[in-house]
Amino acid sequence: MIKNILVPQDGSEHSLSAAGYGIWLAGKFKAAVTGLYVVDIVSLEGPLLHDISASIGFEPFLNFATKMQEALEDRGEVILDVFEKSCKEASVPNETLITSGIVANEICEHAKLADLVVLGARGANEEFDAGLLGSVTESIIRKSTKPVLVAPKKFKAPERPLLAYDGSANASDAMHWAAECCKVFGLPLTVVTAVKGGKDDNSLVAAADYLKAYKLKAEFVELKGDTAPVEIVKYYKDKGHDLLFMGATHRSR
Repeated sequence: MIKNILVPQDGSEHSLSAAGYGIWLAGKFKAAVTGLYVVDIVSLEGPLLHDISASIGFEPFLNFATKMQEALEDRGEVILDVFEKSCKEASVPNETLITSGIVANEICEHAKLADLVVLGARGANEEFDAGLLGSVTESIIRKSTKPVLVAPKKFKAPERPLLAYDGSANASDAMHWAAECCKVFGLPLTVVTAVKGGKDDNSLVAAADYLKAYKLKAEFVELKGDTAPVEIVKYYKDKGHDLLFMGATHRSR
């Protein structure tokens, strides 16, 4: 199911956690990992650098941009050396790659050759992101044609997976991933559906039928409430879950 895992790296604490999850998953699935560092061309070509180039003595501006790119590539090599060392310590096959472009687009393009993308919830510039997710992470979730695992800030091997299921096509894809992963992990799975207005749409019955073939220890829970995200997050936290499977709708945050 998983043979190649793409793990973007930027040197942040979040990306180090993503590396931990990627390497852990690779060990479980006997997969290889690819560490990717992207030199952000937006930071190289932005108006700020153009404005300050003369004041710091680089003429012309193009020369400054080249020097900046070289510096960022050097930084990428250092970051990927740390990643490669972690892979070797875990005896996980790996390769590393440095590229340049718009970060989210580059990651999604390289994801086409992977089975799974593992990245941090935020990046190196997390102080500039106002939402729960970093802007690059959210963009990748919306654009990626491959499943994405968003890692929390600290790595911890999952023990209590949760599947949010509503019967939709995206949720069915998530259920397949949840079943396959829990089978490999040897973990039980809790399945929840949020019922709006007290109406049961038989989602849990369908989920139970599907999961029978996997012979997993499973629990099925119906959540009452008009706001599904709120109810799911509350249940997730209250019950101590540490891994959530769900479909990406590509609509709301």
